[in-house]
Amino acid sequence: MTLLSQIIIALIAVVHIYILWLEMFGWMTRAKKVFRKFPPELFAPTKPMAANQGLYNGFLAAGLIWSLCITDAAWSIHVATFFLCCVAIAGIYGAATVQKTILYVQAVPALAGLLSIYIL
Repeated sequence: MTLLSQIIIALIAVVHIYILWLEMFGWMTRAKKVFRKFPPELFAPTKPMAANQGLYNGFLAAGLIWSLCITDAAWSIHVATFFLCCVAIAGIYGAATVQKTILYVQAVPALAGLLSIYIL
């Protein structure tokens, strides 16, 4: 895997760690500034759901970080591919069902990561 691929994967992992923090720990504070279109009165009742979503984002970050720690090149690429595909699918689904900007925050970087692995 190229250095560019590794940098893209690391950046995507950092984004997902931030999403984990935002949804698990910052839902009642910082998330209100990020999700301005979300009705303010729904933050408290949706806090457990948001925390669950944050946990899933943490799993995506963990998988991407794991792919960077694997010394076998082929295995590293396979693990990175799996988790980048998961991120891309989640981003496409989120853009279609929640907010269009999710496409640019999740799906596009994941697709760039996949392209960097298989084309560059």
